[in-house]
Amino acid sequence: MNTENSGTEVAIIGLGKVGEAIATNLTKGNHTVILASRDIEKAQLLAAKLGGLAVAKDVAHAIREADVVIPAINFNSLKDFFQAYASELADKTVVNVSNPIAPDGNGGFKKIVGQGESAGQILSGLLPGSARLVKAFGTLGAASLRNEAFSKPGRKVLFYASDHASSNKQIEELITISGFEPLLVGGIDQSIRLEVFGDLHEFGGLGKTVTVDEARAKV
Repeated sequence: MNTENSGTEVAIIGLGKVGEAIATNLTKGNHTVILASRDIEKAQLLAAKLGGLAVAKDVAHAIREADVVIPAINFNSLKDFFQAYASELADKTVVNVSNPIAPDGNGGFKKIVGQGESAGQILSGLLPGSARLVKAFGTLGAASLRNEAFSKPGRKVLFYASDHASSNKQIEELITISGFEPLLVGGIDQSIRLEVFGDLHEFGGLGKTVTVDEARAKV
């Protein structure tokens, strides 16, 4: 387990199952996190649960204080989020964990964008010009994010996609601190592979968590 803060300030916006799992893993790795939600009391309760490495802030302050912003909110809400906090997001690394899916009415899920489109590519065009989008922390479901972190022997992989080499070190450090092994698959044009139904997603071609050796054979 990593025992040193990377020095990167991280804000997690939205504290559903995925947001809570990411926050929990980062604090287990001894990294500080800023928590924010439309319901400040929810952020405060989770911060109290996670201990001294977590602090609750309102959304605007959380973004301003962070280097890396992880909006763990659904795909359809992200456009409004980017517009509402455009000034705060300037010059930030923004991590997209979302999947463009919705219930299909038959107990499963369906894509809500074109079959050849991805959340990563769509959202990268909606960010303020100086912000940098990275696709990460989204290739596993919330249960695997919770249960497979810090696995032994052999850490499980979290894939990521990025067009910004300047952000890659930050993202790889955060993935490592949170108990997984980072593996870059290419630019944002590869992010469709990391989303639900993609060949590198747990709920797609992989069908499970994988180790580095298994992952490299797929990439």
